[in-house]
Amino acid sequence: MALHPMHNQPFQPTGINTSMPIPNASRRLFTASLLLGAAVAAMAARPANAENASYQFSPVNQYGIELTAQYWNPIIDYVSKKAGVQLRLKIGRTSADTTAYVLANEVDFVFTNHLFSPERDKLGWRTVARRNTPPIHSQILVLEDSPIKSLEQLADQSVVFPGPEALVAYKYSYAQLLNRKIPVHVGFSGNHDGAFAQLVSGKAQAVGANSQLGDGWSRREGRKLRVLWQSEALHDLALMVSKNVPDNHLHAVQRAFVEMGGDPEGRKILATASELVKLPPSTAFVISTGSEYAAYRSFYQTAPASLR
Repeated sequence: MALHPMHNQPFQPTGINTSMPIPNASRRLFTASLLLGAAVAAMAARPANAENASYQFSPVNQYGIELTAQYWNPIIDYVSKKAGVQLRLKIGRTSADTTAYVLANEVDFVFTNHLFSPERDKLGWRTVARRNTPPIHSQILVLEDSPIKSLEQLADQSVVFPGPEALVAYKYSYAQLLNRKIPVHVGFSGNHDGAFAQLVSGKAQAVGANSQLGDGWSRREGRKLRVLWQSEALHDLALMVSKNVPDNHLHAVQRAFVEMGGDPEGRKILATASELVKLPPSTAFVISTGSEYAAYRSFYQTAPASLR
């Protein structure tokens, strides 16, 4: 998707001979004219009506609420300042709650992979960016010291997932169990951190997870995990925008996200946020048209009916 250029050149007065002496009254008029001209130039650099624009931004609950806010708030504060468009973080108690906001048309920008089913494709959400992280996988995991070493040993055991909306962590992994006819007791925890907490406590014998979140949890907590199964490589979640957001605001926000990694201030914010959740320090946002998510859309063509 092409980015609209931002008119951010400094105001340059022309046609005035500044070498001539200027009387006091004229000097005051001249100074006022410069200030007015600079203000007009600054306004031209902002998207139309940006000063009144405020949008809700909902990333899916990959981590606990506190960690999710710690990761995203500095990023959206930066983007709001650079784009001249105010983004406000809106997250529910669980990932399913957050997706419910999206489906109820209560939010405008999202970071998700919950909108690629045929039905939700019709809602008109547009993909504008994604993170340039390594590929992710759906995985079924146990603790490294677990006696369980194969999927078949999970029969009639408790397996916990972040939530029923989690495409990679739940739908991909549970589809694998259904296709292999391995019956398990399904539980939902609200996010990945909750799922791993149940695994450690012994309430669950395995978790369905996004490999990126599993690796991050393992590094944060110093606990090793064993992979019983993993899917093909997939792209990280998508930054998407509602069809109700005007194009000038869409492009301003998209540009702010994408250029963040090339700006010293933005790069520092991204590196700090990435360290919190143990993503690579070079993690940044890149432009996406949505074509990278064909694998997600294909999943729904062959998934068990209960997961479509």
